[in-house]
Amino acid sequence: MAIIGAGIGGLTLAIALRRRGIRAAVYERADELREVGAAVALSANGTRVLHALGLRAPLDAASAVPTELIYRHWREGGRVASFTAGEAYAERFGSPYCGVHRADLQAVLAEACGPQDLHLDHRLVGISTENRGHELEFANGVVAHADLVVGADGVHSTTRRWVADAEPAAYSGTSGFRGLIHREEMPSLPDPDAIQFWMGPGAHVLHYPIGDGSFVNFLAVVDDPATWPGSSWVADVSPDLLREPFTGWHPGVREMIEATSLHKRWALFGQSPLRRWHRDGIVLLGDAAHAMLPHHGQGANQSIEDAATLASLLHRFAPEQALPRYERLRRARTRAVQRSSWVASALLHLPDGPEADERDRRLAAIPDTLQWIHEHDAEAAANACG
Repeated sequence: MAIIGAGIGGLTLAIALRRRGIRAAVYERADELREVGAAVALSANGTRVLHALGLRAPLDAASAVPTELIYRHWREGGRVASFTAGEAYAERFGSPYCGVHRADLQAVLAEACGPQDLHLDHRLVGISTENRGHELEFANGVVAHADLVVGADGVHSTTRRWVADAEPAAYSGTSGFRGLIHREEMPSLPDPDAIQFWMGPGAHVLHYPIGDGSFVNFLAVVDDPATWPGSSWVADVSPDLLREPFTGWHPGVREMIEATSLHKRWALFGQSPLRRWHRDGIVLLGDAAHAMLPHHGQGANQSIEDAATLASLLHRFAPEQALPRYERLRRARTRAVQRSSWVASALLHLPDGPEADERDRRLAAIPDTLQWIHEHDAEAAANACG
């Protein structure tokens, strides 16, 4: 087996396969594993998979558990809705919610995967079908062979072109910028140990603690023109352009925005649901199959679910039987999460008024509304698939 991409989904799949006696080579285009200024919120549907893979201890050591989930008004900072997290969340859903720096999570996964099957500086440029598998051509001149190829190569997937006749991931009309800020730099920020959404006209901010809790990771999302300038999905911007959409917001939010040293904006892309996830022994996983907006914090978690599902099915069935089952299970679920994330984007950006008031009333039911996402057990669902 060959896995294209050493992100969270690709590495999780390699670990899950090895635990079942299936060895896979992982090919990563970067010359080193590195992530800057980004963190991951892992909900119960993701952490239960990682715990089952034996990663509870290193994950606990690298992550922070939020005390609450809080929704706040953009200007006044008042609590619109709040819910206990921590132990109460873990008891309800059977696994914890935590925040971890993406680089730390990737390091945990890479160590568990081991260096022997991880090949860096391998950018896939060609796939050709052989009598008994596939020939993979990389930009560095290496040619590899695999019976089964998994494309876990992200939003701008190279592998996807061999699987699905699909439009590339579409720009959502929103962009985001991130920061990793020491809590001492935000003296006005209430409840820094909680995961919080600040909701306002044309923008929102999500933040949560990571690691030992000394740092807070944030994602600020703003409405933008309908088209994204240029071909790159990352753009350099001035600090003033980052601050401008949050003029008049709560002082804690402004302190957070002003403290970031990452003066870049990321275009937020969503993938229209694919009709096909696999073809001739090549199969897609994670953002390559279902890029989604980050408003439910489910990008990484759904990739982890994909990995657990695919590994379980490949352990029980031959590939020609496993891949259709994987597509059937995962396509329906990820499509529902994608759709819900798009709806959340608009709701979080409502201006003050009757629509925002109605949204705020409905937020009281969020634990029940999103229960279907967090309670999901990917491996149990795969095991129940006949």
